[in-house]
Amino acid sequence: MDARLAVVVMAAGKGTRMNNPSVAKVMYTINDRPLIGWVVDLASRLESSRTVVVVGWQKESVIAYLAGAHPGVTCVEQNPQLGTGHAVMQAGNELRGFTGDILVLSGDVPMLTGATTRALIDTHRSSGAVATVLTAVLEDATGYGRILREKGGRVAGIVEQKDASEEQRAIPEINSGIYVFDAESLFEGLRHITTDNAQREYYLTDVFRHFWRNNLPVSAVIAGDPLEVGGINTPVQLEEARRILALGGS
Repeated sequence: MDARLAVVVMAAGKGTRMNNPSVAKVMYTINDRPLIGWVVDLASRLESSRTVVVVGWQKESVIAYLAGAHPGVTCVEQNPQLGTGHAVMQAGNELRGFTGDILVLSGDVPMLTGATTRALIDTHRSSGAVATVLTAVLEDATGYGRILREKGGRVAGIVEQKDASEEQRAIPEINSGIYVFDAESLFEGLRHITTDNAQREYYLTDVFRHFWRNNLPVSAVIAGDPLEVGGINTPVQLEEARRILALGGS
């Protein structure tokens, strides 16, 4: 077991574009295993000392599945659902006193490999950064947040598509939404984010603004295969993931 590693899995979303509100998005299956199962299996392979799953929409089915398949996992509820930062806040009580690294995963990203995630954690630990972002390089990055880097390679900013300049939109490196944080820095940063935005939500990416304002270093690791970080948001994406994983991986 890696006593220095805890995992938080965000799995509260409704999955509106899946067009079936009776099913939690993370309970759609690939090879008879729910999406959340693929993600929590990854946490198990990483030998996480604690895994906390943030549930919300159709929570009963997610909790029941995890109770049977992964009884060591803790579930916490996000209600109401006020953004990604708010989701991670819900894990605060379960991780109170934990002083290691927190890996934040998305419950709808089933193709992420252990090798890529271990590289992310190892880089984080060797870099001295308070946070490390998993990124990917795409031929078409439209719609994704872009990674801004300093000359030395450290991350200097994450800019959303709608806020990006023409020059920034030409950047092919995108934010996957998968991160490793120093635990104390993460929860300190969460205390400083607000809902002062168009969606009136707490964004996890706003934690990085706190880091940069305080000159705290942020690093990044590029996934070798961008397919690994693809989320399942539509039936078409689900079928594509089923095809890829049936062939043995991304």
